Amino acid sequence: MTSFDRRAFLKTSLLAGTALALARPPVTGASLPGEPVGLIDTNINLFDWPFRKLKYRDTAALVAKLRQHRVVEAWAGSFESLFHKDINGVNERLAAECRAHGAGLLRPFGTVNLAWPDWEEDLRRIHEFFKMPGVRIYPGYQPFDLSHPDLTRLLSAVRDRGLVLQVVFGLEDIRVHHPALHLVPVVAGPLVGALRAVPDARVQLLHFNGNAQGTDLQQLMTATSACLDISRWEGNGVVGKMLGTAPDANRPFKVPLDRVLFGSHAPYFPVESAILRLIESPLDAGQLHAIMQSNARRLLTSV
Repeated sequence: MTSFDRRAFLKTSLLAGTALALARPPVTGASLPGEPVGLIDTNINLFDWPFRKLKYRDTAALVAKLRQHRVVEAWAGSFESLFHKDINGVNERLAAECRAHGAGLLRPFGTVNLAWPDWEEDLRRIHEFFKMPGVRIYPGYQPFDLSHPDLTRLLSAVRDRGLVLQVVFGLEDIRVHHPALHLVPVVAGPLVGALRAVPDARVQLLHFNGNAQGTDLQQLMTATSACLDISRWEGNGVVGKMLGTAPDANRPFKVPLDRVLFGSHAPYFPVESAILRLIESPLDAGQLHAIMQSNARRLLTSV
C-alpha cells in the first residue's frame, strides 16, 4: 500500500483550493483595476508570543509563509503590546520591523493602552509619525476592559483621525493560559453602548465568536457597524453557517456578508486553518472575494 503523507496532501489541497477560488471571477465586489488577486489577512502578530516559541516567529519566515498562500496584504499587530509599558517603543519596533521585513505586504497596526497615561499621545504618534492605518487594543491582557471610561473617547479619536480600531477578544483558549495569568473573558456588552455613541467609527473585532448564547454577537451585528474576522470560528462549514448560506444553517440570525473579513491569527494559528474555513464552506465566488479581500479594502479606505 502506498504511504499517505497527510501534511503534504493538506498543503497541496489548500493551495489548489485557494487558487481555484481566486481564479473564478467574482460575482460581486469585483477587484479594482490593477488590484492584486489574493487574500488580505487582517489579523496577524509579530515578535515573540510570551509563553512559547512559535514556528513562524521570525517575520521574514512569516511573510514567506503568507505569500505562499497568496496573501497580498497583512495587518500586523505586536505581541509586545500585551505586557510592555513603553507603548511608543512597541509601536516604533513594529513600524521598523514591517519596513525591514514586510516586503510590501505588512501594514502595521500600533496599539494604545487605555490603562496607561498619555494614550492619546501614543495615538497621535501612530497616526502622524508612524503613518499607520489603524490601532489595536488587547483588553484583558492590557489591564482594562471594555467598560473603561475612555473607550468612547478612543472611538471618537480614531474616527476623527480616519483610523481603524481593532479590538482583540483574547488570543488563546482560556484553558491553556499560563497559571500566572488571571484573565477573564472580555465582555462585549459595553462596546455596544460605546459604538452607539460613536456610530461612524470603523471597528473590527478580532478572534471573536460571541458568548455561548450568541446574544452579544447578535447585538453587535444588529446595533452596530462593527466587522469581524473568521479566526475564531470553529466547525465544519462554519463560515457558511454564520452567513446562513449552508443548507444546515440553524441560526436565529445571519452575520452580514459585508461585515466578515479574512483573518488567520498567525503565527499563533496556522494560516492554513483560516483558508480551510473558506474552502469547506458553501460560498459562491462573490462571497469568497468579499471575505478574502474587498471587505477589508472597503473598511480601510471608507471615511
